Amino acid sequence: MDKNMKAKPRIGDKAAKAVIWTAALLVIAVLVCIILYVLAKGLPVISWSFLTEVPRNMGREGGVASTIVSTLLVTFTAIVIATPLGIGTAFYLAEYTKEGIITRIIRFSAESLAGIPSIVYGLFGFVFFVEILGMGWSVLSGGLTLAIMILPTVIRTSEEAIITVPKSYREVSFSLGGTKWQTIFRAVFPSAIRGITNGVILSVGRCVAETAAVYLTLGSTLRMPTSLFSPGRSMAVHFYLLASEDISMENAYGTAALLIILIFLINVVANTAVNRMIAKNAKR
Repeated sequence: MDKNMKAKPRIGDKAAKAVIWTAALLVIAVLVCIILYVLAKGLPVISWSFLTEVPRNMGREGGVASTIVSTLLVTFTAIVIATPLGIGTAFYLAEYTKEGIITRIIRFSAESLAGIPSIVYGLFGFVFFVEILGMGWSVLSGGLTLAIMILPTVIRTSEEAIITVPKSYREVSFSLGGTKWQTIFRAVFPSAIRGITNGVILSVGRCVAETAAVYLTLGSTLRMPTSLFSPGRSMAVHFYLLASEDISMENAYGTAALLIILIFLINVVANTAVNRMIAKNAKR
């Protein structure tokens, strides 16, 4: 009887593991198939002229140079604005406040913002930044809208990373005479940097791939942006318009392949930089 009772949990564990592994492998297989299909269609289109020329004839001819610049500018603007605000809010919640009504309100607001569809952010950005503030369709309007959109992600991931830092790190710092700021800057932040960076990388990927919010605030002009107040067209919007309006599926696949490569490079570069930073801190 005891043997049968012991055997049943083992069988259940094995069955659960089999289901979990099957689901994980299925998701990976679908992802790999999509990426390989897009790359197989798009990589032959990519060339030096495709990367350096401005789109012509509504995207049927030319390249995607202006869309690359627009994407990088609007993403950089959003990250520069959202990252310090998000990380600062996370440290405030994790280090400077006790669990109370203000903390609950901030967390509830961040979680609510995270669940809002991107088209709503786009409508807000269009009404507030483009119309009311008079910024027009511009890199700045798009960057500010994306900054608001990714702020909840930066806050929540950063706070979780900060909370996971052992309390002993703080206690040792305080026992050595460190102030609150010194403890955060020299003990907590270096230990939480990997988790914080992962949240920022997720936000970068969302900015690069965003369509609705950018379309309503950045615009869709094919001209090369020359300043933060210039309109533009992101790569995601360019891909969407080429495919949805059947302008050029060939160039659409090329743009989609570039998006995948760009997001991959951003992840590799960011993770490499973080690993080197952690290695340097470990040697000190």
